Amino acid sequence: MADPRPMVFVIDDDASVRDALKRLIRSMGLQVELFASAQDFMQRQRQRPEVPSCLVLDVRLPGTSGIELQRQLNRANIRIPLIFITAHGDIRMSVLAMRAGAVEFLTKPFRDQDLLDSIDIALERDRVRLDLEAQDAALRERFDSLTPREQEVLMMVVSGLLNKEIGYKIGIAENTVKVHRSRAMDKMQARSLADLVRMVEKLKVRDEKAS
Repeated sequence: MADPRPMVFVIDDDASVRDALKRLIRSMGLQVELFASAQDFMQRQRQRPEVPSCLVLDVRLPGTSGIELQRQLNRANIRIPLIFITAHGDIRMSVLAMRAGAVEFLTKPFRDQDLLDSIDIALERDRVRLDLEAQDAALRERFDSLTPREQEVLMMVVSGLLNKEIGYKIGIAENTVKVHRSRAMDKMQARSLADLVRMVEKLKVRDEKAS
């Protein structure tokens, strides 16, 4: 069985810094993986475990810099909270990183507790993301379990059409529409029409983001 503990990835080209961060983060009972470069991390990213995780990384790295890695992750829609650590940061750099979604930008030397607090925030952010993605996946699975006719009726219901109007548009009896509507609501686990509308809106937003 895979280890369910949250994971912290660390990228720093200084082996002594990596080892120190490993000891500190493990003291929180978390898993830690260390990398000397952004390229090494991106190779691992393809097999990232499905547990809350975050990335602690230096700004200055060999090859791809920390800031450039953040851009690459954002472009690829790879969602992992980032915490920057650096001895060479400036206000402009920190503002750019934060605007691009970084959780924190810490200047070396920083207090251990500041980093640990930032990791807590980052892991909670990723935990919420995973929960929302699981809810979205379950909702999509319920929608996909509907027959084509049930999906058709459901979409007309949430658009505001009455059963009689739906029956006329697709050429079936009103009672048949009621049966499809009832089955669709049961499969979607919708307690009301308002529930059904909210579910369809979530599916639409998810599909728009994926396109």
